[in-house]
Amino acid sequence: MAKRYGQACPVAKSLELVGERWTLLIVRDLLDGPRRFQDFHASLPGIAPALLSERLKLMEENGLCARRFYSEHPPRAEYVLTDKGRELGFVIGALATWGSRHVHPSAALVSDDCGHEVHLRYFCPECSKRVRGSTVTVRSRARAKKAQLAKRPR
Repeated sequence: MAKRYGQACPVAKSLELVGERWTLLIVRDLLDGPRRFQDFHASLPGIAPALLSERLKLMEENGLCARRFYSEHPPRAEYVLTDKGRELGFVIGALATWGSRHVHPSAALVSDDCGHEVHLRYFCPECSKRVRGSTVTVRSRARAKKAQLAKRPR
């Protein structure tokens, strides 16, 4: 059963969906492409089969991944991220960046194209510019719209 925080906050609501142990590591592995159940045992040592099955089922129910059968007799399936699940790639990237900076400095998030370390940044597509993280807050869409209108020149 997923932890419920009882908060009307996108961070809390997101954690209710993906904050259980192993879930984001399963997403990390699926970002590389389809995986079979047994593939997870190689990349996620220590996860019990029943727990892996439970996590995959919840992820499927919540639209993060889909199960595709590649054999009917016996039934065998592989798992693939949905578009909704692939969007978590940014979250995985942000965690990887933070982790390489603070808890696992021997690793880095790098571009496959050039091999250089990459950085995640906030960007406002409406203003076409980067935004400092210290100026970013979580607000309701209605409140954000009000603040946007109040800042417009009259």
